[in-house]
Amino acid sequence: MISQRTIDIIFETARVEEVVGDFVVLKRAGSSMKGLSPFGNEKTPSFVVSPVKQIWKDFSSGKGGNVVTFLMEVEQFTYPEALRWLAKRYNIEIEEDAEASIEQKQEEKERENLFTLTEFAKKFFINQLHNSEEGNLIGLSYFRERGYTKEIIEKFELGYSPKQWDVFAEYALKNGYTKELLEESGLVNFKEDNKKFDKFRERVMFPIYSFSGRALGFGGRILQNNVKAPKYLNSPENMIYHKSKTLYGLFQAKQHITKKDHCFLVEGYTDVLSLYQAGVQNVVASSGTALTVEQIRLIKRLTENITVMYDGDSAGIKASFRGIDMILEQELNVKVLLLPEGEDPD
Repeated sequence: MISQRTIDIIFETARVEEVVGDFVVLKRAGSSMKGLSPFGNEKTPSFVVSPVKQIWKDFSSGKGGNVVTFLMEVEQFTYPEALRWLAKRYNIEIEEDAEASIEQKQEEKERENLFTLTEFAKKFFINQLHNSEEGNLIGLSYFRERGYTKEIIEKFELGYSPKQWDVFAEYALKNGYTKELLEESGLVNFKEDNKKFDKFRERVMFPIYSFSGRALGFGGRILQNNVKAPKYLNSPENMIYHKSKTLYGLFQAKQHITKKDHCFLVEGYTDVLSLYQAGVQNVVASSGTALTVEQIRLIKRLTENITVMYDGDSAGIKASFRGIDMILEQELNVKVLLLPEGEDPD
């Protein structure tokens, strides 16, 4: 749906050496620039960028191309995702194809509104965690007790949703977000008498990202011993969030998975955080859903090697073996790492 005119402007504006420089340390070598390959571990630079020709070549893997193909390789973007990433980086306004139907344009607008609201909510929860007394005493204390560093909390953009019934709802409405959009996102529930309450109130928040790094939804963990409330709560399905098609931590882990040519698959948010902090950064979680074919295919875009590492109880073992056949059907290599009984990756 991106117009050809916009695509032409993107290619005219984007500089391959600038974009590659966001991912690779480049040094001048004559009329070219050189760096270490982002697609593997090497000590001698074999990655070459030509600012004159606006192309790149990785002699260690044989890959090469232009600025768009670089993003498609290093970030595993689709072609439209790469174009939109470049448009955002260079402040280029995207012009939609005039041939798109009114329905398509309306749907795209609704999707963008959901993305905008989810990003708005993410920043609200982060601010509450770090800058409110309640967030500090309850949310930040919880994360610190779990041993998470400031760097991990910030990298995964963890947050906190306050105890007050409708503090986020009021804040969002005051900032111009509609009741209909708040309901669609699943962040706020409205009653018939027009009373409203925040769905994730009094929970620590784990943003869930798309492959390209856009916030899609949230997982929230309650910290009170309330038997009536589920321990974990996920955003409901909507136009942008489909939990069977997402993996927690994939955005942060994808480059590590590519470099290691291997992916650890765990069950929960905290499993990902603890492993990542411990240096095992090629790790993702199915989080809140049984493993699906769509999730396996996401991993397959990055590697053909998966190690399943679920909890060491009977439920975790059963879940591990349920996933083996599905992974093999997608023609991937799979191992199961069995932990001692009662232990989990976290």
